[in-house]
Amino acid sequence: MADHEEDEDLKLALKMSMQYNPPEPKRSKPIEEESGSGSQSGGESPEAKSRRLQRELMAAAAEKRMVLFPSSPPKVQNKARALPIANEVVKSGEELGSGLGKELLVEESDQLFSMVFGNEVSKSVLAQWTNQGIRFSPDPETTIGLVQHEGGPCGVLAALQAFVLKYLLYFPDDIGKASPSKGVWTLSKHHYVASDSFTSVTEDAKTRALVKSMCEILFMCGNNNRAVIASFTNFEDSITNQRDEAMTGGLPIESAADLQKILRFEIFTTQSSALSKLEETITAFQSRMGALLFLISALLSRGLDSVQADRDDPNLPLVTAPFGHASQEIVNLLLCGEAVPNVFDGRMDLGGGMFLKGISKNVEVGFLTLLESLNFCKVGQNLKCPKWPIWVVGSESHYTVLFALDPSVQEENELELRESQIRRAFDARDQSGGGGFISVEAFHQVVQETNIRLPTEKLNDICATGFIVWSELWQVILELDRNLGGIKDSTGMMGKKVFDVYHFNGIAKSDINGGGQAMAVEGGAAPMQRPRLTKLNVSVPPKWTPEEYMSCAMPSSSDKDSEVNQPKPIQHAPLVDCIRTRWSRATCSWAGDPPSIV
Repeated sequence: MADHEEDEDLKLALKMSMQYNPPEPKRSKPIEEESGSGSQSGGESPEAKSRRLQRELMAAAAEKRMVLFPSSPPKVQNKARALPIANEVVKSGEELGSGLGKELLVEESDQLFSMVFGNEVSKSVLAQWTNQGIRFSPDPETTIGLVQHEGGPCGVLAALQAFVLKYLLYFPDDIGKASPSKGVWTLSKHHYVASDSFTSVTEDAKTRALVKSMCEILFMCGNNNRAVIASFTNFEDSITNQRDEAMTGGLPIESAADLQKILRFEIFTTQSSALSKLEETITAFQSRMGALLFLISALLSRGLDSVQADRDDPNLPLVTAPFGHASQEIVNLLLCGEAVPNVFDGRMDLGGGMFLKGISKNVEVGFLTLLESLNFCKVGQNLKCPKWPIWVVGSESHYTVLFALDPSVQEENELELRESQIRRAFDARDQSGGGGFISVEAFHQVVQETNIRLPTEKLNDICATGFIVWSELWQVILELDRNLGGIKDSTGMMGKKVFDVYHFNGIAKSDINGGGQAMAVEGGAAPMQRPRLTKLNVSVPPKWTPEEYMSCAMPSSSDKDSEVNQPKPIQHAPLVDCIRTRWSRATCSWAGDPPSIV
């Protein structure tokens, strides 16, 4: 009976060790060794010897797997596993201590690699995505920022940076940064304002903020039910990050088969266990493949099939050719947990059961883009007005981060509140994807919902063309008395704001005029290559008159559009155009070099 139970245990161990792996040739060395030892045990019967040799044969075949789990056996896996680990749940008590984790099936690995890079990806793009770790800048003035070395993964780093800033600025107690009594926060107008003493942040606090940010994003991708943490086996035994950087002999991943060989994952259903795992393996994310590893973790947390369902065109790779930039779907996945391709609110009905998908909910940190100032898209209120005043900023080829220390910059004054209320009702019925016009029927719904009581003459004028344009409607409302639901401002000072924001660009740039930032070299002084952190003073003048609003309703960075009678900014850079998509007609000023969003 004992021999029978032992046989069953070893068969189970063999079955678990071989799960999700190609069969390996059975080794003969353990048999030879045991044959020698068997000749010395003269009291063993032939039948017992045969059973023992059979057990040793199975154990030898399982040895490669079993040695990886000295303290706990591998978990039994389901034979039928739906792509992509979508319905697999691991009990919280089984989450930790599972070694290198599970392997992807071959078809899962193929789907993942094709989804990220497509069927034809250049080595230069793979090099960008396999040589970017998640590390803080060593420069004292930009120490709270994640430094970028390669061009492609900036979307991953910028989204993660935004969450890191949320914890560093607004949740210092959660990361052990400091307490309000030490001057991290000061009370101003009933709001806690984060300190700008960025150089005082400790390494432990930054790491804790990074880990909590990663955990929050992964659980958000997993509908707050689970997080999947991926790892690469060829980095597990690395003692230092320097060893990872020394691996320059070739690309670690060139195909789905390469990915399947080295990728492992674990599923966590509690944030505490996921945080522990992330703290334990943070050096893997700081290694040369850290950005790609985090992206894979987010995709697996969401579920590969769910990611494809989020997208409007699932046939396109998430990393865009030919330069390897992170797509908007990657950025949206990390900001809102869904890999939708658009930045407007909700979804757009194209008819015939076809929809374009946008942002379905309010977010913790937001998104602004230069493309909106160029009239290529319209960012919805969900991304434009996040819970915390932190935004990923997109240009044509790069992602950076804009943030404020005072949450009150998000608060709306009377005019902004009324405009936001009416605009939300308007946008909810705008089927043009942010084009700024709705049908007459939809307009009557907006009027009823927002309690606008237009005179009959005005109502007929607005509806005369058969559709209603937002800029024309808002002009009418600005002229309309308050008792009729308008926002007529007799003082001319409504809407004025003055505040500071900071802009961080993680990619190394030359800082020529930063003052004392030049690094001495032979033959003179050369600008230091470093990330850039720029403080900007933003002034939002009183609301335009209706005439000014109509002439400047759609701000543009082009020279021709700037010839209209809108006030010239004190200083100008493309970032100012991005800021104006959030605060219309804002002017900005800064010291030193202009902030760069490329």
